[in-house]
Amino acid sequence: MISHVLPTYNRAPIAFERGEGAWAIATDGSRYLDLGSGIAVNVLGHANPDLVAALTEQAGRIWHVSNLYQIPQQEKLADLLVERTFADTVFFTNSGTEAAELAIKMVRKYWDHAGDPDRIEILTFEGAFHGRSTGAIAAAGSEKMVKGFGPLMPGFRQLPWGDMGALKEAITRATAAVMLEPVQGEGGIRPIADEDLRQIRALCDQTGALLVLDEVQCGMGRTGRLFAHEYAGIAPDIMMVAKGIGGGFPLGAVLATEEAAAGMIAGTHGSTYGGNPLACAVGARVMEIVADDAFLAEVNRKSALFRQKLEGLVASHPEIFEGVRGQGLMLGLKCRAAPADLVKEGYAQHILTVPAADNTLRLLPPLNISDEDIAEAVARLDRAAASLDA
Repeated sequence: MISHVLPTYNRAPIAFERGEGAWAIATDGSRYLDLGSGIAVNVLGHANPDLVAALTEQAGRIWHVSNLYQIPQQEKLADLLVERTFADTVFFTNSGTEAAELAIKMVRKYWDHAGDPDRIEILTFEGAFHGRSTGAIAAAGSEKMVKGFGPLMPGFRQLPWGDMGALKEAITRATAAVMLEPVQGEGGIRPIADEDLRQIRALCDQTGALLVLDEVQCGMGRTGRLFAHEYAGIAPDIMMVAKGIGGGFPLGAVLATEEAAAGMIAGTHGSTYGGNPLACAVGARVMEIVADDAFLAEVNRKSALFRQKLEGLVASHPEIFEGVRGQGLMLGLKCRAAPADLVKEGYAQHILTVPAADNTLRLLPPLNISDEDIAEAVARLDRAAASLDA
């Protein structure tokens, strides 16, 4: 008999009832050090008092009015995002998947608006993850996501990850856009080189193609900059954001230049819940905290500390680990053992991690994790690795 909850997840036999900072407390009272953060969502940890206050205050006023009316909380968050990014305009969604759908629609509408409606091909990269909708899985193209869901939306071509030669051959004046994650999350914590990102921007400029960046997982301070593409000193035309922007409350966004969004006039897109007062009140508080330069400097300091300790962990268990990769507090342990086995051993040590492709274990702690919790995390990972090493 099928579960009352559709069984599309292989869930761990653990249920959590509350959280405190980097710790999640299970229904039996046991405490787990959370290095998953709801898959890069809880950027300020569990039950952050600033976010609780923002949500509670807004909840006592008004929850939902729909986008038929002006929403001051939405306008405030849009202003904060525009002030700190390349963007001229923002559309709010409920998730990264919804953001991906709008980004794809925006690319197609841009070229239709420009009088070239047949210019629809978007170049993407192997290992990408852009969400679970039909458009997003067509963009990623991996067999795991697309099998059984055909026919796929046309207009996407996947290229080998990191192969600039393949991109130079593929991109032409018929290319609508190039879409990629500056740091692949599901693909195995794989950052694209800054020089490659600069070359991609230049190729888009030369051909007129739009550059679409997916910063759903690597954005909102996760890499030590507000957005990961800032390291390369470039700007996209369109960018998808979600996960950390709501600090745990469902929220996503598409940021765009005025030119890229020129075709998106009234009636071309909408969302019942997107940009609701609750989500945007929390998102604005997240932005005020995470976009602060001093906060980001602390993310980088903690990242260096964490990485140093992880390098020691790798050296102690060469049969289990190959190395450390990633940026900021978006780190991955490249494994010789199966990441799923490490995740399971982590449960025994009361630590939560997330597996990824390319035999990688993702470590995505809250951005405000303490030095003491970093040390404790590495100690627990060491014990988990020792269990597999035995």
